Amino acid sequence: MEENINLIVEMATENMNESINHLQTELSKIRAGRANASVLDGILIDYYGTPTAIHNMASLSTPDARTIVIQPWEKQLVSEIVNGINSSNLGFLAQDTGEKIIINIPVLTEERRKELVKQVKSETENCKISIRNTRRDANDELKKLNKEGLSDDQLRLGEEKIQTLTNSYVSKIDAIFETKEKDILTV
Repeated sequence: MEENINLIVEMATENMNESINHLQTELSKIRAGRANASVLDGILIDYYGTPTAIHNMASLSTPDARTIVIQPWEKQLVSEIVNGINSSNLGFLAQDTGEKIIINIPVLTEERRKELVKQVKSETENCKISIRNTRRDANDELKKLNKEGLSDDQLRLGEEKIQTLTNSYVSKIDAIFETKEKDILTV
């Protein structure tokens, strides 16, 4: 039975890690005032009939803190990429120079910074909900084992392990939020 408890804890750890990874991916798409090519990750461009991420059809660079340069591998993609970026509602415009695309990142206003912090807070809350759902599922599995012969002491020990794990992941989420919040609010 001890083996089963460890297996449940291991599965919960895996699910919680996936939640943290998803959170970090989502937060990387939220810009913090500096040029970062990952803000373009959610934009898909029609590439020979297939929706394709920009980084799969062009090289991206950030020559300075306020500029993203996109160099498409095929010239005819320039207008498609410009249209995709400009219709994406990211808050900035792409400029077509003929062979490459330049995006000037505007300075964030105080109001926009607060909106971004709210967005980050929402993403972190969603991640915490995911962590708590994982805890609930693991505890349900432990209770099933309890009905199948797991002692009450072992059940309590397993639930304590799951709670400790949950607390540690919630702390990680809080730290991630604080870092991103500071990043956004720093002018």
